[in-house]
Amino acid sequence: MEQRTLVKGMATPRKAGIPLAVMKVLDPRQLKPDSTEAERILTVLDETIVKLEITRLIPRITASLDRYARMLGPEITSSLLEHQRLSMEIQHLHTSPGDAKTMRAVEKRLKCSLRNILRLFLANPLLYHGLKFEVRVKESPADVFIKAFMEFRDFTLERLLTTPDEEREMIQFMKDISLQVEKNTEIISALQGELAGVIQTRDEEVSRKDKTIEDLKTTMEDLAKNCKAEIRLIMKEGEKQKKEDEKASQERCARLKEDIQRLGTQFNALVLEHRASELVLRKEKCKAEKEIQEWVQKYDTDMTERQTTYDELQAVYKEEKEQLSVLMEKHAMLIQEYTLIEEERRILKEKEEEAAREEARRNKAATCIQAFWKGYLVRSFYKSVLKKGKGKGKGKGKK
Repeated sequence: MEQRTLVKGMATPRKAGIPLAVMKVLDPRQLKPDSTEAERILTVLDETIVKLEITRLIPRITASLDRYARMLGPEITSSLLEHQRLSMEIQHLHTSPGDAKTMRAVEKRLKCSLRNILRLFLANPLLYHGLKFEVRVKESPADVFIKAFMEFRDFTLERLLTTPDEEREMIQFMKDISLQVEKNTEIISALQGELAGVIQTRDEEVSRKDKTIEDLKTTMEDLAKNCKAEIRLIMKEGEKQKKEDEKASQERCARLKEDIQRLGTQFNALVLEHRASELVLRKEKCKAEKEIQEWVQKYDTDMTERQTTYDELQAVYKEEKEQLSVLMEKHAMLIQEYTLIEEERRILKEKEEEAAREEARRNKAATCIQAFWKGYLVRSFYKSVLKKGKGKGKGKGKK
């Protein structure tokens, strides 16, 4: 219990290392766990962090043991020397094939030695903090693991402080995102259908007007051919009717020219009308295409943001799942330790109860003996008084 109290006191400053992102999300009034189980979990994690940091310093200390021997003291120095010897022995066994039983025995002694060193350091927190600032250790994979474990501790604190209402809000938020994506897909499909209808109507109108123009062109060509044929026919009728019909022919040619001019004017008017209508349709088409492009860009932007959010949530979920697996393993180990502690407490409590019952029996026996002794004294006193009274009575009778 004293060791755990010291570790907890050493690890308390680690609570100040909560990331700012978590501090912003959580309610400042709920930054402390509100349950004994959460306190125990955080205490175990803080103890583990301290043990990892001490373990990281041990190789560097043993490499310069002469330098730190006075600071460490004889007990820790001898333990470190024993640990160094066991480390060299286990390295030798790993490099050369040997007996597996010997290997297991050495590994067991090495683990016990490490636990003993950790116990000695934890019993002296000032020594640990002094060495932490005195010993310079190069960055190694152990630092990465310790940093990751600290992040896991902060993440565990965040998960312990997350309420079920917040989890339900996150699930509802994801459902709202899915519904919004479905609505956007339906809107885009409807706009695409409207665009296809507008394009089809425009193509039909353009085709109809193109056909009208072709018919007008054919009519004009036929009319020109007919005029030329009639002129040639009139010239072939002879010079006889030339003078008589010249005036009539000129008038007819004038009428035909007027008809041609009128038809040409109508043709030009139809062409202009067609071009104006085509320009309007082109503007409508460009506007529709621009709106569709904007909707598509907006949809792509929204989908990119949502995909990014989903990927982040997926990564967080995967990390949480891995950390949960590690935490479950730790939890199983803690359950075993807790069961052993509870058994020890039960045995100690039974011994205390047995001692209390024995004490009660002794007190009761002492009380009975004292009562008996007092009764005996009282009876003895009264007997002596009665004997004296009888002696005085006999003396008076003789007189």
